[in-house]
Amino acid sequence: MLEGYRIEGRRAADIAASVERAVGAGELEPGQVLPPMRELATQLGVNPNTVAAAYRVLRERGVIETAGRRGSRVRPRPATTGRESVRVDVPEGVRNVASGNPDPALLPSLAKAFAAAAELSDRQPVLYGDDPVEPELARIARARLDADGVPAGPLAVASGSLDAIERVLTAHLKPADTVAVEDPGWGSLLDLIPALGLRTVPVAVDDEGPLPDDVRQALDAGARALIVTDRVQNPTGAVVTATRARALRSALRDHPEILLIEDDHGHGIVDLPVHPLAGTTRHWAFVRSVAKAYGPDLRLAVLTGDEVTVDRVRGRQRLGAGWVSRLVQRAVVRLWSDGAVDPAAVSKTYAARRDLLIRALAERGVEAHGRSGLNVWIPVPDETGAVSRLLHAGWAVAPGARFRTGSPPGIRVTTSTLTEEETDPLADAVATAVGPGPARSYV
Repeated sequence: MLEGYRIEGRRAADIAASVERAVGAGELEPGQVLPPMRELATQLGVNPNTVAAAYRVLRERGVIETAGRRGSRVRPRPATTGRESVRVDVPEGVRNVASGNPDPALLPSLAKAFAAAAELSDRQPVLYGDDPVEPELARIARARLDADGVPAGPLAVASGSLDAIERVLTAHLKPADTVAVEDPGWGSLLDLIPALGLRTVPVAVDDEGPLPDDVRQALDAGARALIVTDRVQNPTGAVVTATRARALRSALRDHPEILLIEDDHGHGIVDLPVHPLAGTTRHWAFVRSVAKAYGPDLRLAVLTGDEVTVDRVRGRQRLGAGWVSRLVQRAVVRLWSDGAVDPAAVSKTYAARRDLLIRALAERGVEAHGRSGLNVWIPVPDETGAVSRLLHAGWAVAPGARFRTGSPPGIRVTTSTLTEEETDPLADAVATAVGPGPARSYV
């Protein structure tokens, strides 16, 4: 059965666990067809309802999908085979430009901020039942959101952007609901959605953000939610422009019941303005994390949205983690108040490194994208071959498969620590690896 793997179990939970273990171990591959329910029930000696219940659990966990008469099969990107496994092992002596990390040299020192936060916590300890959001953090965050045109709404604090997005999705959606996502897009998000038992529908992206026609098509087809990255889109660096925002708002106004989630994780490292879509639909959320500008280990994101959404998020949070450490929140307040990061200077540095590579690639006839952020996205005809040839040439890049569902192949290069001296050698290696196209100018 199934090319040598035998599903086992007498209870629904055991049958589901048997399939999930096999998927995680690679014994059942993406796209593998599972036995019809009655056939498997006969083989296991159980009631068909038991197998039906097991398959239902697997669908809700995002491990399998069912397509009517075509039966059930392992999802193309199941939750148990995360995209983080689609990576390149970086041998010694190979330059790693695949990580997606900020430049540690541009992150602020945390010692004084945490010392000040700890001193304040000694004087004003946070106890059970206290407000989960540090008042000064809420004040500063709200003022910045107001300045950027984000509609008024209550605030919550989550453990990073992905945590905030997960909480918002589970506050409104049920298993098998469809979420429209950018393609290419953030790999962790593309893993999270099926892990929640939700379905994804891809929306194409250009340098100005999601394509309005694709968004309309996804919403018309029944998508219950749309997730948009306003700036520093991962992996393409796209930024939603004012013109694109107007077109997207127009599409959203025809679907006022859609859940809209905006991820502005690039706040603090980009000097291009944000054009929020928030408020166009009845339920919305706008998320900002501090990871890129202040350090990934801070694990803090501010979330605002409509009252129902934020109330549900905070209510569920109370039943689990309770709150994000007020000590961490107070440290972030201190970093903000002290001006520990100069957004204009940081943005200028990242832009210079990114643009230098894009120009060098353009001179060699290689198309590349990266209007903002830490990365450059390079379309390639042969993704596996390009990654392999670059690794052989001494450069480790991220395979586009980590970020794609149906979009064409590509590779992602992280330029956050790329030096001027490294730019031309890297551009030469990329041009050789992907094959040069017709020369084009870059403005």
